[in-house]
Amino acid sequence: MKINSQRKKSYGQKTRRSLLCFSHLRWNFVFQRPQHILTHASQYYDVFFVEDPILTEETTCYRKCHTVAGGITVVVPHIPRHFNGPQITRAQRELVDGLVDGLERAPALLWYYTPMALPFSRHLSAELCIYDNMDELSSFRGAPPRMMALERELFRRAHVVFTGGQSLYEAKQHRHRNIHPFPSSIDKAHFGKARHPNPPSLDQDEIAGPKLGFFGVIDERMDLELVNRMAALRPDWQFVMIGPVVKIDAADLPRRPNIHWLGGRDYKQLPHYLSGWDVGIMPFARNKSTKFISPTKTPEFLAAGVPVISTSVRDVVRPYGQLGLVEIADDAARFIERAEHLLARPKDGWLRKVDRHLSGMSWSSTWEGMLSLICETRDRRTSGHHAIQASESSYV
Repeated sequence: MKINSQRKKSYGQKTRRSLLCFSHLRWNFVFQRPQHILTHASQYYDVFFVEDPILTEETTCYRKCHTVAGGITVVVPHIPRHFNGPQITRAQRELVDGLVDGLERAPALLWYYTPMALPFSRHLSAELCIYDNMDELSSFRGAPPRMMALERELFRRAHVVFTGGQSLYEAKQHRHRNIHPFPSSIDKAHFGKARHPNPPSLDQDEIAGPKLGFFGVIDERMDLELVNRMAALRPDWQFVMIGPVVKIDAADLPRRPNIHWLGGRDYKQLPHYLSGWDVGIMPFARNKSTKFISPTKTPEFLAAGVPVISTSVRDVVRPYGQLGLVEIADDAARFIERAEHLLARPKDGWLRKVDRHLSGMSWSSTWEGMLSLICETRDRRTSGHHAIQASESSYV
């Protein structure tokens, strides 16, 4: 979906407004959907990315702001650790109010990635409220009990809702009349660097043997026992695991000589690591936390030219598995069998199919599709408001 030139012009530099985003993810954690979308949004809006608070030993509240690529302002509230829940909410509200008061005009968009921001932001005014529902957060480990109730409120408040995948859209399409699926996309140029030779890296290139790799957050969504069994079945294969470990105990990670937990790596470094992998793996657990995920790494593996095997996550099976772009396996023996097939298979024909599928995908087109719907919604609301005013004036 393309935004027409007239609408693009209306969002030019002379009419820039603010976009206030509330996120459960930190900007510098893992570069994923929010960072991609908001980087493109910053071409049209002054973006303020408000993170969850950091609890400190200080006795007063304050906020730290820093600017990242694209001119996006990252806002990090700092709140005394001894505050209770209501005090934290009040402090966040005061800090956000101070931020908004410093703007020349009220924000054009309130953009939510988490409904947990509502208690300190529901009073704010803006042209539109957007909910980019990228995951089913209520199914994740440690989700607050009131999250579902707050999400119901956010659905009522939102003028437009986007979902991070097709299955999440199908589960929630009845909850809003202006809801649209926007599955994970890719930065093809960035991950395409993995198809070319890269400089050596001591922490990976000294690992000998076929390399099967994963990158992303390592949490309750990963089937650790599946990784362990695969490594046990092929001790001469190397399993390279990149990503931060969160919400699970690092002591629970399987430890074998051929499993390499390298920790988090910068987004810019990922193509280098992928260029050294023979097969990509997505060993997701099949539980409630993975029921609606649409892994961004699926098209990223493909753009990198790395054949990939995944467990049967619905948004991977459909369309990637059905099109023969990704192999599907749910147990260690099947993973090994599919990996042996991929190691022996020429890649040329598969890469041609991959490139045809990815040809229309980009975060730029994702953002343009979102912006077009935002403009349509804004225009409908504006014309509706004018129609009401005209109707009222006829009775004066």
